[in-house]
Amino acid sequence: MKKQIIGSIESISILDLELYDIDAKIDTGADSNALHCDDICVDEQNGVVHFKLLDEVHPAYHGKAMTLPLHRIKRVKSSNGIIQERPSIKVEVEFFGKIYKTVVSLTNRSDMKFPMLIGRRFMAKRFLVDVSEKYLAKPHKKEE
Repeated sequence: MKKQIIGSIESISILDLELYDIDAKIDTGADSNALHCDDICVDEQNGVVHFKLLDEVHPAYHGKAMTLPLHRIKRVKSSNGIIQERPSIKVEVEFFGKIYKTVVSLTNRSDMKFPMLIGRRFMAKRFLVDVSEKYLAKPHKKEE
């Protein structure tokens, strides 16, 4: 299987969340995907997680309150070395014209430049990263 070359920053659409063409940092140092959210609240009794998408700092902000099935809570070591417990959800994403099911952890990334981080697990066996390139994917156009 031939691997697709991607840049260090790409656009991705999270179809289940109606988030289109959000900027994502491709991070070969991260194991998993992460999405910036606010007001994250896990309801383990009902097996769901409540959250608000993005915030006013990011251009894709729409402040929509979401409730989705909780995939699992996992321990994640963040870039500053602190271990956090983060809820994760299973979603469909569109990336490079194809649809993939993937797991995304929910976290506050307000101090980060990009609202989404794409990690190694999603890229494995599918993509090669050319760090000198950006936005090689053709953006998904939201149908009106």
